[in-house]
Amino acid sequence: MIYFLIYLFLEVSVSINIASSIGAFATFAELIISALVGFIIIANFRVTLVQSMQALMTKSISMEAFQRLNVFTIVGAILLILPGFLGDIIGICLQFSFFATLFAGKILHKDIMTENQNFSEGKNDEIIDVEIIDDNATRLK
Repeated sequence: MIYFLIYLFLEVSVSINIASSIGAFATFAELIISALVGFIIIANFRVTLVQSMQALMTKSISMEAFQRLNVFTIVGAILLILPGFLGDIIGICLQFSFFATLFAGKILHKDIMTENQNFSEGKNDEIIDVEIIDDNATRLK
C-alpha cells in the first residue's frame, strides 16, 4: 500500500511539472498518443509472444525470462494506456528487454534471496517430512 501511495505522489508531481512546462495541448496529445501506443502493443502482443516462444524453444532464453518479458510487456502497455507521465516513462522502459530484465532483477532478486534464506532456516512450508516403511520386509512368506 505504501508503494502505491509513493507512486501516486510521484505520478502527480511529475505530471504537474511536465504538463506546466509543455502546455495543455501537448499534454493532451501525449495522453492520446501514449494510449494508442499501449493499445497497439496489446493488439500485437501475440506476435511478441510467438517470438518469445521461438526463443524459448531454441533455448535462447530461460522459462523465467520468457515469463518476465511477457508480463512486463503487458504491464508496460497498461501503464502507457493509463494517463500520467511517470507511468508512460516506466511503460516505455518496460517495452525494452534490457530495462525489463534490469527491473525484474532488482525486484525478483529480493524475493529469491528471501526464499533462499527461509529455505536455509527451515521455514519453507513446501517441504513435507515423510518416513518410508518398506512393506515387503515386514511380510512373512
